[in-house]
Amino acid sequence: MIDQLKRLFARKTYAVVPYEAAKQHANSADMVAVLNADPFLMVADAGLRLISVFDDLHYDRADLDMLSAPMRRRAFKKLAPFEYFQRSGSVIENRAADIRIHMPKFRALGASPFDALRETSMRPQDYALLTPTQAAAQMIAAYEVDTAKERLAALVLKHPANLLRLFDYLEPTPSKAAVREMLGELLFLQRAAVAKEPLKSRRALR
Repeated sequence: MIDQLKRLFARKTYAVVPYEAAKQHANSADMVAVLNADPFLMVADAGLRLISVFDDLHYDRADLDMLSAPMRRRAFKKLAPFEYFQRSGSVIENRAADIRIHMPKFRALGASPFDALRETSMRPQDYALLTPTQAAAQMIAAYEVDTAKERLAALVLKHPANLLRLFDYLEPTPSKAAVREMLGELLFLQRAAVAKEPLKSRRALR
């Protein structure tokens, strides 16, 4: 009888762990689905764990690139039902799931979008909440040109980026020639997307 009870409790104890893990995974999947369903938000890259917030349709290459207060509020509104709370001015956290979403701190007017996460300590389970331009810069830095082009095309069709600003911050070296060519191709793709719905009538968050 004692042996039977031990086996029974052992089975119950063993079953709790996968259930909690599955529950957290389901919550994460639900969060991603909710973000991607919002026209102003998207998981721009699941591997790099980048969340993009729609910024604008048209840019000047000298435009300030930063997460505005309305952009932050939009993201927090969608994340709050998944038990995310403001840990600090630059971090939203789900303590139960041990996931943090980092928002880059404002650096300087002329700061490179490639440096948005330079001083951010991200753990493997964490996300970064970025402008489309900052998200694009992270993809360019992380991937070979062909992969970056594929990921960036999916981004700019929903969240246009300041591609000319990215071009300006690329090193003028022969090794970057393919990246510059890629940005030129993406610029035409983005302009075509902005000229029609659903982007045409979208406005920046206020």
